[in-house]
Amino acid sequence: MAHWIAHFTFCVVQPQSHAFNSRQHLLLATALIGIVWQLPYGNMLLYPLTLLATYTHELGHGLTALLCGEGFQSLVLHADGSGLATWYGNPGRIASALIAGGGLVGPTVAGVALLLLSDSPRNARRMLFVMSALVLVSVVLWLRNPFGIVFMLAVATVFALAAKILGDRGAFLFLHVVAVTLCLSWFRDLSYMFSSSAIVGGRLIPSDSEQIANALWLPYWFWGALIAAISISLTALGIWFVTRKPSALGLI
Repeated sequence: MAHWIAHFTFCVVQPQSHAFNSRQHLLLATALIGIVWQLPYGNMLLYPLTLLATYTHELGHGLTALLCGEGFQSLVLHADGSGLATWYGNPGRIASALIAGGGLVGPTVAGVALLLLSDSPRNARRMLFVMSALVLVSVVLWLRNPFGIVFMLAVATVFALAAKILGDRGAFLFLHVVAVTLCLSWFRDLSYMFSSSAIVGGRLIPSDSEQIANALWLPYWFWGALIAAISISLTALGIWFVTRKPSALGLI
């Protein structure tokens, strides 16, 4: 992996003649992130990305609650990679299922949105500044534990610095790696999609798939499989959009 990172950095700073590698790097990053997250210590190897994925997952729950007319109270991000969003209200069965599914699908939707909105290096730089600002807003409004606050403030700083320091092409590739990470966030712990429970902050709680099953019908593994299929389709759509034309990757 160290060799790949060095090669990736080399090509980012090279002139236009090396731009033909951009598509391969994006696809390679997608494959590596998905594979490493399945390794025994994959979550630790990609620790910052794991925490970012968890944060986006929990934010998906909270924002979906707001969209359903409920309240989003707080969010915590733990150092072990787990997190919890607290919302309040009295939703019906469908709204409860949507809120539970929002954490599973939300990061993929966010990742695809980033890919669609950053269709040029200049737009990618702007999106990094926007992401930095949005992270800061979410920290102020909802994040409530010290570890989570420090980590997400660091993330906001990294986004802003990447937008300011990296060249257009470097910012473009950096943002796409972040977007792909969000698209694949459900893949980091595939077993969770097909589990009835999970441990968060040392407590055993129902999984999102189980909560959907409780609110609607059919077993939790059905909903896990359905959400996995939706996530795969959305990810493929986003990557296809970015790689479908050479100009989008700065190839011409």
